[in-house]
Amino acid sequence: MTSLSKEIWDWVKTFIIVICIVVIVRTFFFANYMVHGESMMPTIESGERLIINKIGYHISEPERFDLIVFHATDESDYIKRVIGLPGDSIAYIDDVLYVNDEPLLEDYLQPSIAETTGGPFTRNFTLEDLDLESQIVPDGHLFVLGDNRRNSLDSRQIGYVEYDSIVGKANIRYWPVSDFSIIS
Repeated sequence: MTSLSKEIWDWVKTFIIVICIVVIVRTFFFANYMVHGESMMPTIESGERLIINKIGYHISEPERFDLIVFHATDESDYIKRVIGLPGDSIAYIDDVLYVNDEPLLEDYLQPSIAETTGGPFTRNFTLEDLDLESQIVPDGHLFVLGDNRRNSLDSRQIGYVEYDSIVGKANIRYWPVSDFSIIS
């Protein structure tokens, strides 16, 4: 082999290895997600791009207030906030979230609640009111809501989210670059 053909072969091998690593990482560990719609405003805006941790929930369980991406339909993935975990009863009364009859503060919503006029930011409901199959969040399921409670298609309409439909947890906002942040 000539030195030129050896160098070309080294570059080809390097390129193949890099492609294999990228495919493995994207398939099993992380995914790119572009947000469509206004259901998570102002926390996440339409058009922002996120990195989704796909392996995290294979190691641990989702936690309350995590932002998750899940398969809502065969064609669509949604991003929503985890509100109810298995075994929880959920109610919303006068813009206060009650989980198992205990009020929980949602700091991320306080500016939106303060700016809201013409009624509550989140319409009052209990799981019984929503006519779901269970009055508590069933095992292997989550209750999720969008942060833009007046304009979100979430568990109030689509029901509980199965663990098996979860793509992963939103970890990093990387686009636009000016809004780069770790999502907690």
